[in-house]
Amino acid sequence: MATDSQRGERRTDALSKDRIVAAAIEILDADGESALTFRTLAARLSTGPGAIYWHVANKNELLAAATNDIIAAVMSDVALGAEPQEEIRAIALGIFDAIDAHPWVGTQLSREPWQPAILQIFEGIGGELQALGVPEPAEFNAASALVNYILGLAGQYAAGARLIPRTTDRTTFLSTVAAQWARLDPAEYPFVLRFAAQLPDHDDREQFLAGIDLILAGIDTIH
Repeated sequence: MATDSQRGERRTDALSKDRIVAAAIEILDADGESALTFRTLAARLSTGPGAIYWHVANKNELLAAATNDIIAAVMSDVALGAEPQEEIRAIALGIFDAIDAHPWVGTQLSREPWQPAILQIFEGIGGELQALGVPEPAEFNAASALVNYILGLAGQYAAGARLIPRTTDRTTFLSTVAAQWARLDPAEYPFVLRFAAQLPDHDDREQFLAGIDLILAGIDTIH
């Protein structure tokens, strides 16, 4: 007859870290970071919190693992063999789409500068810059410019997730902001007023890629 200890060992073995991370991602996607507790995770996995602690030390470690899992999927989906600039665009858009689909990823990428997920991004972009022929002394600056731009998106999405209810309609919200801009003093904010009408219907993804292209155009001048 199996002892309690043996049964506990079997449950621990069956409960892999991959299963825990996958369940955590489901909770994060559905209800956000505040909903992710070891109690809710244990209930979803039909186990006890102790079995989860066997694989993951704390919530921060779990969030980092979940973020790394999402970014690893982005990096693995980038088609190999394309031109380096196209690879960089694919990485950037993949991360954009991942943050759009999983807003909590933006919060996590903004939280810890040298977590594994960010190292993955650096490595992927850095390799493409090498393939592009960027001189070695300029590689780190070029990679930093691209990664910091991408992480700026992450920070923007993280702030939006904290301040704007998830059920808010994007166009309605931006129309409200545009209306506020339209009331600004034209002598003080002439540039903002020129583009206020474009705000509600602009394409975030298209605008993000335009920024990547501007950085790539600058990088192209140094090799």
